[in-house]
Amino acid sequence: MAASPSATPGEPEPGAPDARSGMRMVMWAVAILLVAASAIGGHGKSSDTSQAGGSSPTAHPVGRHLPRSSPTRLLIPKIDVDAPFTTLTIGPSGQLLPPPGDDVNLVGWYAKGVSPGEAGTAIIAGHVDTTTSAAVFADLGELETGDRFSVARADGKNATFVVDSAETFEKDQFPSHRVYGDTPRAEARLITCAGDYDRAVGDYTENLVVFAHLV
Repeated sequence: MAASPSATPGEPEPGAPDARSGMRMVMWAVAILLVAASAIGGHGKSSDTSQAGGSSPTAHPVGRHLPRSSPTRLLIPKIDVDAPFTTLTIGPSGQLLPPPGDDVNLVGWYAKGVSPGEAGTAIIAGHVDTTTSAAVFADLGELETGDRFSVARADGKNATFVVDSAETFEKDQFPSHRVYGDTPRAEARLITCAGDYDRAVGDYTENLVVFAHLV
């Protein structure tokens, strides 16, 4: 579990963060969000103890980006994903909680972080399975460089992303800074569990991360 950040999740949420506020947001968001990598999938268990690295200040936005707006639906045509969003919240222990396990077609985003399409790194997480069946991100590993997905937003705009890479990491070697670190362009990370399911610890051995940027 990550150490508690200096700022708290209750800190006022920036609408269009400048370099200083972006740095502050990312420093605590990275520390909290790194546990999402193990919380998603594995039937809601969490065991990732990766430590978050430091983060560089947010640079001026680069390339196309959209204003802040909540996501409403994730569409990944290649793997037949058409799922609504829920917000991911922080539990009593300071851990980012996964989406509810009783809905297999649901994804979550960390609403205190960057919204999909906004400059920076938007975090989207979903279960690979539940105790009863495969879930929304069961086929996430089929995505390849150049594939596209989109996020419908509350402001009526669609944020379309192209996949840069899909990579699997051992949980004890999870690159927290690379996954959660702030970026000057609008990017997204799709995160779920992967690898073998270790019944002894009640968790998967790996995490799958899809890296993508707005087009």
